[in-house]
Amino acid sequence: MSDLIELGESRFGTILADPPWQFMNRTGKMAPEHKRLKRYSTMSLREIMELPVSRISAPQSHLYLWVPNALILEGLEVMKSWGFTYKTNLVWYKIRKDGGPDGRGVGFYFRNVTELVLFGVRGNLRTAKPGRTQVNIIRSRKREHSRKPDELYDIIERCSPGPYLELFARHKRTGWFQWGDEAPGREGCEVISLKKGPMELFEVVN
Repeated sequence: MSDLIELGESRFGTILADPPWQFMNRTGKMAPEHKRLKRYSTMSLREIMELPVSRISAPQSHLYLWVPNALILEGLEVMKSWGFTYKTNLVWYKIRKDGGPDGRGVGFYFRNVTELVLFGVRGNLRTAKPGRTQVNIIRSRKREHSRKPDELYDIIERCSPGPYLELFARHKRTGWFQWGDEAPGREGCEVISLKKGPMELFEVVN
């Protein structure tokens, strides 16, 4: 995965990542909340940890890392391997149209209505002034499969510095560099060859 370095060393002030986690329980069975991943290519913990994120992030930078509730410890390992120190988290609370909890989530022990974003810092970079009043919860309805709330982009852009890079991107966001085999392509994008297949990096300008 060293091709990521082609994005530019020490370049990005903020990185948002939603890795394709691979998860099995102690019996070797896939967790119900992750059976959907059978339809998509996933990466092992080791593969995710070996991504050279530390080389493309600025010496003073922020990381926002989506992690399944069952894999928080693994998420912390990834954050450390990428050169960031865990500081806090943001919670996505999934609600119904009437504002109540969306109980369609699954899990081994409890029915999940939340997802976590781990927030880490490289160097000693604080959040910008709006971060001092930003609550760490996002209340919104689920949209199409695997789509995370757009509200997180707004929070990141208010609280963290650019340039912005999204790893494993699936939906277009103006002003961001986006990378991943599901990234929303457009003409003129830069194609980077990786071991697992072609990955696209492009800056969304409109």
